[in-house]
Amino acid sequence: MATTLFILNDAPYGNERAYNALRLAAALANKDEQKLRLFLLADAVTCAKGGQKVPEGYYNVQLMLGKVLRKGEVALCGACMDARGLRDDELVEGSRRGTLAQLADWTAEADKVLVF
Repeated sequence: MATTLFILNDAPYGNERAYNALRLAAALANKDEQKLRLFLLADAVTCAKGGQKVPEGYYNVQLMLGKVLRKGEVALCGACMDARGLRDDELVEGSRRGTLAQLADWTAEADKVLVF
């Protein structure tokens, strides 16, 4: 089984990096023999904030993240969460606080690392 690690750095809205990363991750989630891991750094931690309400017709990163969570793991930089005032109880179900050591382990274990 191939493991792909996605590392996201940008906020969920304002540019389309997080959107495109999540689109690709969701497409990979539909493939057999594919293990997905997603690590959110910096402003990307807000991708996992629960209760997002966006204008009708606009993409919803929270819903897109849910597609990845069905097959993969999602962790957030704990220091980045703290810097942005994001609490563990505000996260999308299934995502969790992570550490730089965890990111290092995931990077070492991954067959492919994609950075957005």
